[in-house]
Amino acid sequence: MQIKVVDKQINIDELRSMAKDGFGDFVKGVCDIEKEVLAFGGELHSDCYERLVEKGSLACDIWGFNIFPDFSKEKCLEFTSLINIRPSVGNRSMEIQSEEVKEKIVKVIEKIVIWS
Repeated sequence: MQIKVVDKQINIDELRSMAKDGFGDFVKGVCDIEKEVLAFGGELHSDCYERLVEKGSLACDIWGFNIFPDFSKEKCLEFTSLINIRPSVGNRSMEIQSEEVKEKIVKVIEKIVIWS
């Protein structure tokens, strides 16, 4: 599955298309919360993670999520990924525990993803 790195706006319809070509109802995504860059696609969150690292992102700034493009903006995100397990920063589960990190991801998504 193709990986798309996005730092400019993308329409939700593109994510719907990616979802249909992949898992059906969702797309895996990662966010560099400092550079405000997203990557979507791949079989695993780690595929997107690696792509952002190749483009200069720091591992500590990258967090994984799933986006369900057919859901409302308020209910489309799931902050679960194996790459989120980071005991060294207090995140001991696949779910992002920090509300601050979640809010940063939401802000980046709201800035980049256009719901039409």
